[in-house]
Amino acid sequence: MNERGPLAGLAVVELAGIGPAPFAGMVLADLGAEVLRVDRPGPSRYPGDPRHDLLNRGKRSVALDLKRPEGAATVRALAGRADVLLEGFRPGVAERLGIGPAQCRAENPALVYGRVTGWGQDGPLAHTAGHDLTYLATSGVLHGLGPPAGPPVPPANLLGDYGGGGMLLVAGVLAALWRAQRTGAGEVVDAAIVDGAVLLATQLYGLRHDGLWHHHRGANLLDGGAPFYSVYETADRQHVAVGPLEPEFFAEFVTRLGLDPGAVPGQYDVARWPELRDLIAQQLAGRSRDEWAEVFADSDACVAPVLTPDEAASHPQLAARGVIVDAHGVRQPASAPRFAEAAAGVPALPPPYPGEHTRQALIDWGVDDVETLIETGVAVPAGGTRPVQDRRAIGWTHGRNFGAAAAR
Repeated sequence: MNERGPLAGLAVVELAGIGPAPFAGMVLADLGAEVLRVDRPGPSRYPGDPRHDLLNRGKRSVALDLKRPEGAATVRALAGRADVLLEGFRPGVAERLGIGPAQCRAENPALVYGRVTGWGQDGPLAHTAGHDLTYLATSGVLHGLGPPAGPPVPPANLLGDYGGGGMLLVAGVLAALWRAQRTGAGEVVDAAIVDGAVLLATQLYGLRHDGLWHHHRGANLLDGGAPFYSVYETADRQHVAVGPLEPEFFAEFVTRLGLDPGAVPGQYDVARWPELRDLIAQQLAGRSRDEWAEVFADSDACVAPVLTPDEAASHPQLAARGVIVDAHGVRQPASAPRFAEAAAGVPALPPPYPGEHTRQALIDWGVDDVETLIETGVAVPAGGTRPVQDRRAIGWTHGRNFGAAAAR
């Protein structure tokens, strides 16, 4: 348990899954909450060492057989002592297991029950499988990602799973906790990746309404269409990001780039953007990435080298703030955001093996007859939970609406 951070004292139960729900649990744990993850018995479904599954850092794990009535009853008992419960099953699965919102809130009306899926809890696609990519495609967000020539480019699973899903789940849970604090009444939070992805694109809807954003990729101010907001290759086949949107910043960029301001097309003369792009590209191709980084260092020209994650860790700005840290033998992002008085820091606990804390955590949470639960196999300590290395064996490449595997 992390005893520091603004959420110290908050008790969270997380039903094991993949993607946005574990990410939301990680954020809450980073900020000081006590997060108890309920895993299913058996080997870890993470494809590597569970100690490196960073979405589970700062959490303890108990392994419960939720298909047995006693396992579901134990989850309800934990929910009775919790402030928040997080789950990412397909709609209806938690209810069939006996751990849905009504069942868990029967004895704890103040419980905030946070659930996240790809499509949401209702609608014609609610019960079908999907992935981050298909949610983004349906939301209309994927259409705008990528170069003008070629198909849209998947943004890893950052924009859907974690931006539109996990972060929105955190926001919903915290809003519901504020309501519960004032009224004593909990809430059920329905976070959907399609909802959150569209929400992230709110500004673009306004720009489109005014004719300032077009459906063609690479034709807009902020999608690489503008030559002064784009990425260019350098002499060493590395890249720099260029983004001086404001006229005064663009003027400094032109000067440091070594171009004659009088010979450069007007910044917002769209008809001459191809000419401007060629000028910038030719100039940047004459030096290496790191040479340009020195030229533009400590300037307002808004130029930055495109770094690898390993390089980013040693960048002076990120290093000064400790943005990337080494904790428990693994390089990883630090907790964010920062707080002046309730410092969160790095969770004291590394990611657990499934069931690593079964006995002690259940005792700490006040569950009755813990030894009986273990003796009957309802609760399973962390024996024999080595990681599964064959991704096919765990459905790593199998389509799902988060928590789909739990329905089987």
